[in-house]
Amino acid sequence: MEQTYQYAWIIPFLPLPVPMLIGVGLILFPTATKNLRRMWAFQSVLLLSIVMIFSINLSIQQINSSSIYQHVWSWIINNDFSLEFGYLIDPLTSIMSILITTVGIMVLVYSDNYMSHDQGYLRFFAYMSFFSTSMLGLVTSSNLIQIYIFWELVGMCSYLLIGFWFTRPVAANACQKAFVTNRVGDFGLLLGILGFYWITGSFEFRDLFEIFNNLIYNNEVNFLFVTFCAVLLFAGAVAKSAQFPLHVWLPDAMEGPTPISALIHAATMVAAGIFLVARLLPLFIVIPHIMNFISLIGIITVLLGATLALAQKDIKRGLAYSTMSQLGYMMLALGMGSYRSALFHLITHAYSKALLFLGSGSIIHSMETIVGYSPNKSQNMVLMGGLTKHVPITKTAFLLGTLSLCGIPPLACFWSKDEILNDSWLYSPIFAIIAWFTAGLTAFYMFRIYLLTFEGHLNAHFQNYSGKKNTPLYSISLWGKEGSKRIKKKFRLLTLLTMNNNESASFLTYKIGENVRNMTQPFITITHFGNKKAYSYPYESDNTMLFPILVLVLFTSFVGFLGIPFNQEGVHLDILSKWITPSINLLHKISNNSTDWYEFVKDAVFSISIAYFGIFIASFLYKPVYSSLQNLDLINSFIKKGPKRIFSDKIINSIYDWSYNRGYIDAFYAASLTGGVRRLAELTHFFDRRVIDGITNGVGVISFFVGEGIKSVGGGRISSYIFLYLSYVLLFLLIYYFWNLF
Repeated sequence: MEQTYQYAWIIPFLPLPVPMLIGVGLILFPTATKNLRRMWAFQSVLLLSIVMIFSINLSIQQINSSSIYQHVWSWIINNDFSLEFGYLIDPLTSIMSILITTVGIMVLVYSDNYMSHDQGYLRFFAYMSFFSTSMLGLVTSSNLIQIYIFWELVGMCSYLLIGFWFTRPVAANACQKAFVTNRVGDFGLLLGILGFYWITGSFEFRDLFEIFNNLIYNNEVNFLFVTFCAVLLFAGAVAKSAQFPLHVWLPDAMEGPTPISALIHAATMVAAGIFLVARLLPLFIVIPHIMNFISLIGIITVLLGATLALAQKDIKRGLAYSTMSQLGYMMLALGMGSYRSALFHLITHAYSKALLFLGSGSIIHSMETIVGYSPNKSQNMVLMGGLTKHVPITKTAFLLGTLSLCGIPPLACFWSKDEILNDSWLYSPIFAIIAWFTAGLTAFYMFRIYLLTFEGHLNAHFQNYSGKKNTPLYSISLWGKEGSKRIKKKFRLLTLLTMNNNESASFLTYKIGENVRNMTQPFITITHFGNKKAYSYPYESDNTMLFPILVLVLFTSFVGFLGIPFNQEGVHLDILSKWITPSINLLHKISNNSTDWYEFVKDAVFSISIAYFGIFIASFLYKPVYSSLQNLDLINSFIKKGPKRIFSDKIINSIYDWSYNRGYIDAFYAASLTGGVRRLAELTHFFDRRVIDGITNGVGVISFFVGEGIKSVGGGRISSYIFLYLSYVLLFLLIYYFWNLF
């Protein structure tokens, strides 16, 4: 066992050869590297699989022996200063390593097909492998400086991945927004690290916790300064895990490819903030008021994320706000001291959300085969519907992920979310009411996403114009030419159904190119609009995309059973509690309450009822509306009044506006921060030009005129100069005399 731990340092470095070899290959052998590009995907999956097996082996040993292993090397030694690098293997590390590797492998397998036609295929896998290296280095770090280094590498990789399609202005703006927003939190994190080093003189976790606890016990610290440093540390987690008020980057991060969204939003970047708070919880828990502050930020994020997800049209942005809300639940649990339930929900949510994002990618992949469904249209749920019979496997998997996130047993998120909801009653009744209410909102907006995407009829709003039921739609070719204007006119109606007054409608149709005809997907040749064209329904994704989805279905269905409580000889035990016992022992005051089965079932009935109520409301509001879109009068009403007015009799208009406009938080930041910086820049520019430059230019102008005046006085005669000199002397003597006289 000791030998296994000694080689644990290779965990973060195993995926690193892939981006290095891809970079060297593109420089030295570009043609061969590009021709053998599928080989790099295989190597990425292989190396990450080795890390996964290694992590599972370490976890099994920890469960059996309840051990924690740390190994460090001295890097910088100078007088009293010593900086060490190393790795720490404990249950928190093993949990995060397994999450990162299992979800990462599924995403890489999925991406091999999803990104197969993209010119940036090699760049994508280089970024993904380096991202895995950075995240694994973060979770195995043994001190704060090492964490900060990998923390910044994770931020850099997220910048590259979110802006992967950097030629699109929205993607370029999204990655810049994510980078700048996270820099705010990262700067606070750096200041907090330096502050605690000044207090304790150590960056190492064990020494830091021990020294700081002794200082608190002996009342030898300034509590105001300590609390301020703790808030700065927490700011880094707030930005990384998209907590209020630094959450604004998360929905815009959806501009990256869908596999990136699945990885970032499931078990890597957004989970880094939860990991940091969990790692530093022994530090936070002894500081007055900081735990209350963490729980307050968590509960605000829970409610805010759920309300902002209510009216989103983009399927990925709806899931992004769902991620934000669920991360709020984890932060709330950590603030309450419910360490176990926070980690449990981190595990269950990771697999469920990865399933949902990969499922959404399969949906988007299918919708892009339909006429006019450009990338920004293929993610619009209002333009979907009736996909059940066309993508049955994706539909079933997405439904299971939806039910899990709604908290329906026996799926994964039910077990973890129910623990957090029950613990919230013991902590604060107000927080509990908000958390339970948000659980109902979660069920509502998740089933709304499902109903808009899969139920009803496929583009039923076209059936009144095609003259036939179930008329196949015109297919798209990314390499063909623009289609007929008549077809574009027919499909322009669809855009009007979902555009606000300030949005424009632009559809592009394409003829079928030769490379599309050679694809395995069958096309149906029919006569439509008087022309003989090729058409296609949405179709199910390939096996290489469905395999990861099905594997994640298994995780979503069964991973929750790790935390099921059972009694053995009167002792309350479960696998998860046994797994994280060493970490819990480090947290002396953290609650780990246990309940018997009767109390568990009684509490679960209430949470399940709330979830079903949210599902019922979503079914009542959305399924009938989209079935009735076959009615031409309702379509015309959509065109004349806009969707917001149609729904105003069912959803309060103010709530819709709040949700659709992101709670006006982005607008507030744009007006106050962006606008404020611009106004400050304009003021500074004015001061620089009119005041600073004015003084400089004024001195020059005055010198010029003085010189010109003096030039006319000089005549070149010494007698004139002596006369002027004596006149000035006499004048000064007179002034001096009269000054003393009076």
